[in-house]
Amino acid sequence: MKMSLPMIVTFAVYILGMIAIGFFAFRATRNFGDYILGGRRIGSVVTALSAGASDMSGWLLMGLPGAVFLFGISQSWIAIGLIIGAYLNWLLIAGRLRVFTEINHNSLTLPDYFSRRFDDNSSLLKIISAVIILIFFTIYCASGVVAGAKLFESTFGLSYSWAMLAGAGATIAYTFIGGFLAVSWTDTIQASLMMFALILTPIMVMVNAGGFTDALANIQSLNPDYTNIFAHMDLIAIISLLGWGLGYFGQPHILARFMAADSHEVMKNARRISMTWMILCLAGAITVGFFGIAFFANNPNLAYLIDNGKHERIFIELSKLLFNPWIAGILLAAILAAVMSTLSCQLLVCSSALTEDFYRAFIRPKAKQRELVWVGRIMVLLVSVIAILLAINPNNSVLDLVSHAWAGFGAAFGPIVVFSVFWARMTRNGALAGMITGAITVLLWINFNWFELYSLIPGFLFASIAIIIFSLLDKKPNEIIEDHFKQAHQRYHNKTE
Repeated sequence: MKMSLPMIVTFAVYILGMIAIGFFAFRATRNFGDYILGGRRIGSVVTALSAGASDMSGWLLMGLPGAVFLFGISQSWIAIGLIIGAYLNWLLIAGRLRVFTEINHNSLTLPDYFSRRFDDNSSLLKIISAVIILIFFTIYCASGVVAGAKLFESTFGLSYSWAMLAGAGATIAYTFIGGFLAVSWTDTIQASLMMFALILTPIMVMVNAGGFTDALANIQSLNPDYTNIFAHMDLIAIISLLGWGLGYFGQPHILARFMAADSHEVMKNARRISMTWMILCLAGAITVGFFGIAFFANNPNLAYLIDNGKHERIFIELSKLLFNPWIAGILLAAILAAVMSTLSCQLLVCSSALTEDFYRAFIRPKAKQRELVWVGRIMVLLVSVIAILLAINPNNSVLDLVSHAWAGFGAAFGPIVVFSVFWARMTRNGALAGMITGAITVLLWINFNWFELYSLIPGFLFASIAIIIFSLLDKKPNEIIEDHFKQAHQRYHNKTE
């Protein structure tokens, strides 16, 4: 089924609107701090929705519904783990990190924060963490390019190569032009669009599959395992899926939203908004995949649409089959919104690492603000080209690419972020040991797949152990570090309920 004129118009209006927001943000971007963190003046609603939209990516409307469609409700364990992890990240880390980054010389990036938090004069922490960001984010960006390409390939009938360029083009444009403000403002619109799509589509799928009771009976008759949350799940598999929640503590693109908030006092309201949005969206994505089983069983002539490993396109196909072209265009734009929201913030974090942590730190320490902004824009283009090259294989799985990058960040940065805001005794060598241990563990685990356990879990565990051991073997932090730690905790607790 090819894209109709109304759907094309809807897509075009949406894309042009996102680019227009980029130009508005361009006018509000006065310096490099504005370009990479929005001048730290983002309110609770934008913080909440931007964090959610940048988190979920095309995986929410493609990877998750596809997995549930293929294997049944047992794939919802990953959603449970993500909800728990996201809530704990908002509750324990968000406000504290906002305060700690400000106390530590108003750090603009995660590598900069690590370097200043532990008074690392050697810059080793900054260099290694920036390298890790570039390695894993190029993989993450590639997943966004793949998701966008599959959307454009399926809806416009383009070849994969042209679909890939078309899908990534608009995102690169508004990120290049408007920086963090453009990314945050567009994220807010995109998050709203995603929630609309994931409330309306599940209802229509359920109705067209025969209603809740009949559809459920139909699915059970096809395969009882589809309705069994423990089907094909041993303890290792359940722990692996729940373990995805650990990743939240180390995702630079999500942590950057906390750092950019107007103050740590907005986090309580932001947490409520973000968690409500997240639960609704995840429930909707699971429902689409689950009742999609009954819909396609009732319409066997449509089975060819999702055969041959194309199960990740189920949301796309259902949107085109169940709705008039105008509504279908809006729903398909929601997938593009999910892809664009995550890809844009990932490009920006990579650009920030290259500009702030390499260019400014080692090449042009006295570079003026205008120069840094334009270097940041050039770096957006550079990372985009690399991500497109990595995504050139049409057989790439969105979920596989996301899982590797998510594990890499969660294990390399997560333990350091948690310990840095809770444990005053943590040292530079402890942070360095934890970062390297976490990253190497994930890379080795991906290649060897020991025990079939998700690589994030051993990576997070071994990194935490390394932090504790090397910190205790090291001499105590100096008085300046201890004083900053006390100041941050005092400010956080004096102004937080």
